[in-house]
Amino acid sequence: QLQLVESGGGLVQSGGSLRLSCAASGFTLDDFAIGWFRQAPGKEREGVSCISRGGSVTKFADSVKGRFTISRDNAKNMVYLQMNTLKPEDTAVYYCAASFHGPAWDTVPPTCTMTALEYEDDYWGQGTQVTVST
Repeated sequence: QLQLVESGGGLVQSGGSLRLSCAASGFTLDDFAIGWFRQAPGKEREGVSCISRGGSVTKFADSVKGRFTISRDNAKNMVYLQMNTLKPEDTAVYYCAASFHGPAWDTVPPTCTMTALEYEDDYWGQGTQVTVST
C-alpha cells in the first residue's frame, strides 16, 4: 500500500518545539518534492513549507519563517519538519504531501511548491495534530 504517515504531533506549550516526521511506505521519496500543510478548525488548508526532491530548495510560509526548518533523509525515506518557538496560532492538523518530480523534471532547476493543488493527484498523509497552549 502506497502511503505517507505523519508522526510527532502533540500538545506543547507556547515557545516549545516539536519535530514532525513524514514516512513513506510502498514507494521511495527520491523523485518527490514534499510539502507540509496545516489546517486549523474553520480555516482553509495552508502551505507551511516544502522541499525539493534533492533537498537543495526549501520554502516557508511567512508565518513560520525563521521558526521552522524542513529536511529530508532519502536513505531513510523520511522528511522532517522541525518546529521551534511554537505559538498558539500554529495549532492545526499538519499534513505532508508528496508531488512526483520524475525524470521530466531533470531539465529544470530544483523546485517545490506550497500550493496544495500541485499535490492533488499524488500522495497525502492522514495528518497529525499539533496543539500549542498558552
